[in-house]
Amino acid sequence: MDARLNMYTSPTALKAWKHIIAAGKLLEDGTVPTSTLELMKIRASQINGCGYCLDMRTKDATAAGETPIRLHLVAAWREATVYTDAERAALALAEQGTRLADAAGGVSDEVWAEAAKHYDENQLAVLVSALAVINAFNRGNVIAQLPAGDYQPGQHG
Repeated sequence: MDARLNMYTSPTALKAWKHIIAAGKLLEDGTVPTSTLELMKIRASQINGCGYCLDMRTKDATAAGETPIRLHLVAAWREATVYTDAERAALALAEQGTRLADAAGGVSDEVWAEAAKHYDENQLAVLVSALAVINAFNRGNVIAQLPAGDYQPGQHG
């Protein structure tokens, strides 16, 4: 499978993606655990059907020490016992924040309140921003049909 468009070699796309990449890197320096951010990115990528991001996020998470069982159960996180209450709140936020078109009003007050129990205002800003960034990557990669499977951990720095 070949991509329709390589977003990383197109001069115009690369200029735009550099800003999105920089935003994503900035968020990694916050106080939200990296594992939580990775789980959110994986769940959003599952919902959006972004194979490239799933390949990248799961491989990078594994290289950072995430366990296979937690990675395998992300799609069924509600039934899994391997996530903390804070991670569950972040995953619920990721689902509703990714499926905006599925529910009028976007993220429910209940999901927001649960996330706010576990994260302070700055951390909530990180979660929302990280979700926006991964959704941007998902959409670009799905539209361009970036193939999955060849990503090497840490490939993009």
